[in-house]
Amino acid sequence: MSDTKNDEGFKVVDRRLFTEQGELRTEVLEQERREEAAAAKAAAARPGPAPKSAVNAAPVTGSDTESESQPAEEDIPRSRGFEMLVNFMTQNAAAMLGGMADPRTGQPFVDLEGAREMIDMLDALREKTKGNLGKEDDQLLIEVLGSLKLTFMEVSKAAAEAMAKKAQKK
Repeated sequence: MSDTKNDEGFKVVDRRLFTEQGELRTEVLEQERREEAAAAKAAAARPGPAPKSAVNAAPVTGSDTESESQPAEEDIPRSRGFEMLVNFMTQNAAAMLGGMADPRTGQPFVDLEGAREMIDMLDALREKTKGNLGKEDDQLLIEVLGSLKLTFMEVSKAAAEAMAKKAQKK
C-alpha cells in the first residue's frame, strides 16, 4: 500500500537583498520592478482632476499647483527602504545614548555629541521629506524622534549630575 499523501513540509525562501559578492539579487530587482509597475498602474487607474476649459479656467495659485502635483498623504505607500534608513539611524543614536555596552569594558558607551548629530539628521530628514511621506512613514519618524529626544534629555541630565558629583569630590 503506497502513501499518496502530499508532502506537507515547509518551503525555505531566501529573503536576503544582496548576494555573497555584495550585488543586489535579481529577485529583488524584479520584485521592485513589479511593485513600481503596480504602483504606476494604480496611479493611472485613479481618476485625475477634471481638465479645465479655456473659457472658465481659474487663475492658478501656488496652493492649486501644490495640491495637484503632490499626492495625498494617504495615497503614498509605506516605504520599506525609508523605514530601514530610519531604523538604522535610530539604532545608532540609541547605541550612542548608552543602549549598547562597549565590548571591551562591558560598560554602557555614551557619546552625547554623536547622539545629538544623529537626532539632528533625523530632524533634517523629517523637515526635508515633509509632505512627501506616507502616513505610516511620517508617524514612524515622529515617534522615533520623540523617543530619542526624551532619552537624550534624560541621559544628558544624568551625565551632568554625575559630572557635578565628580567635581564636588575633588
